[in-house]
Amino acid sequence: MLDELLANADKFEQAYSTLKISFILGIIVNIIIIVVLFKLTDIFMKKLYLKFKNNVNMTPVHNVLIILNRLIKFIIVFILTASFLQSQGYSLTSLIAGFGITGLAVGFAAQQTIASIFGTFAILTDKVYKMGDYIKVNGTEGIVENINLRSTKIRTLDNYLVTIPNDVMADSVIANISEANKRRIDLTFAITYDMSDEKIKQAMEIVKEIVTERSDMHKEMTIFIDELAESSVNIRLLAYAKTKAYDTFVKIRSCIYFETIRRFRQEGIDFAFPSTTIYTAKK
Repeated sequence: MLDELLANADKFEQAYSTLKISFILGIIVNIIIIVVLFKLTDIFMKKLYLKFKNNVNMTPVHNVLIILNRLIKFIIVFILTASFLQSQGYSLTSLIAGFGITGLAVGFAAQQTIASIFGTFAILTDKVYKMGDYIKVNGTEGIVENINLRSTKIRTLDNYLVTIPNDVMADSVIANISEANKRRIDLTFAITYDMSDEKIKQAMEIVKEIVTERSDMHKEMTIFIDELAESSVNIRLLAYAKTKAYDTFVKIRSCIYFETIRRFRQEGIDFAFPSTTIYTAKK
């Protein structure tokens, strides 16, 4: 009886030693796999960083990549650890359920933040706009001053600072004015009805000359009589300025206005203003 107990004890000790060695080897193998996968993740993140390196503002990109890197590494550790414990005979049902409930609660609490982060990543991936661009979105237009992890800050023409969450930006139609190769100038010059036919033609030629002589304007243009208004003959100019910047665009437009006023006055072409002519009949 004693010999049988001793034999069983030896078998148990051998089995325990084998199990212990298997457990240790399993831990070592999983650690090696985790290290390798971490290295591959870092390489992948570095390539993503280099892809966005030419972006003017790298701060939001860097922040998104840090969060993404940590999230991927957490998933790697969780999956490998769960698989290893499952192979050792541990039940992970309650553990996974606990993680599921906790993740659900955190997900609801951080829903807006997570949506903004993914919105930031979508904006930067599609290269919709960058800092310094002049954009229009949801009735707001201005210069992009900052793109952070949560929102985009736009400085409007009234000097207001408008902050829009990036998930809203990602789901909106955005007009990036700065990406235009040229900007249209649409001007109307109203002259009086008492101008002769020759003066009307001369007015149109003057506008054409002013635009043609400018090196910051494209030569293709359209000049035509747009409307016979109540108090004026309206001459309209459609042309394109060679600029993307809004401040340069308004300066060019202002110069065309000023030169047209100067030349019209010089040639005796009068600008119209709202007026009413009353005719009385003699009886």
